[in-house]
Amino acid sequence: MTRYRHLLPACLAAALPALSAAADPPVVEKAQVRERGGGWRFDVTLRHPDTGWEHYADGWRVLDINGVELGMRVLHHPHETEQPFTRSLDGVVLPRGVTRVQVQARCSVDGWAEPPVAVDLR
Repeated sequence: MTRYRHLLPACLAAALPALSAAADPPVVEKAQVRERGGGWRFDVTLRHPDTGWEHYADGWRVLDINGVELGMRVLHHPHETEQPFTRSLDGVVLPRGVTRVQVQARCSVDGWAEPPVAVDLR
């Protein structure tokens, strides 16, 4: 082990970019909501340091204020050259009387980002 000690700084330097990308959760930058017909449309803008298929923002979901999932948008590919990016989900049915929901983003490596972002429906 001691004869390879000189390699340790180089190995750590090579790993730092990957570690910092893994530490950055997906961020909900904006969520626009409007009622359409019998449901709601959510246009959500995310930012995440996607590195390709091995690590990317792979979805977001709409939750009620108690954390019950009301709808989910799966993202089927990385967006490393398109940041931030916006994707939509139509037809989300919200319980009567709901005035606030939450939007939570997910990445393929680190899972659901905390905390979810509160969105007023007014």
